[in-house]
Amino acid sequence: MIAPFEEEAPARPIWLMTLADLALLLVGFFVFLQANQMDGRALAASLRAGFGADTAPAMPVEMAVVGGFAPGSAVPHDLRAALGWAREAARDPRTRLKVTGEFDGSAQDVDQLSGSGAILAADRARAVAALLGASGAVPPDRIQIATARGKRRTLLTLGFEGDRK
Repeated sequence: MIAPFEEEAPARPIWLMTLADLALLLVGFFVFLQANQMDGRALAASLRAGFGADTAPAMPVEMAVVGGFAPGSAVPHDLRAALGWAREAARDPRTRLKVTGEFDGSAQDVDQLSGSGAILAADRARAVAALLGASGAVPPDRIQIATARGKRRTLLTLGFEGDRK
């Protein structure tokens, strides 16, 4: 004869889970109240300081690509579209432009003197940034240069920094 199925008694009463949920909601509510008493800029500054950042990064809002680089070359082929885009995008003084030079990681896509792909990527970014500054499309003090591994291109990322007071 088979014994009837016996249900196991729960290890904890069911109301304990509801009490834990309520306690977490109350803690979250009090954290929210405390955060609302601070100035928004002071709160953002304290969060940045907690993560070791001095300034807020520009929030990226738009991007353009300069392609057509030959392997091992930092000379851009056609920059007219990027110049027009950058000129229009940089009209607002609250924006910053990040120029990220990339290399594809192949043995051919390296700097001729050093054999480094990262140096080639920096040269690509510098060449595009110099042309943007020389053409008057973007003031040089609003351009940031970075490098990355990806494709044989340079990315132009428009960032919005917001109101600075």
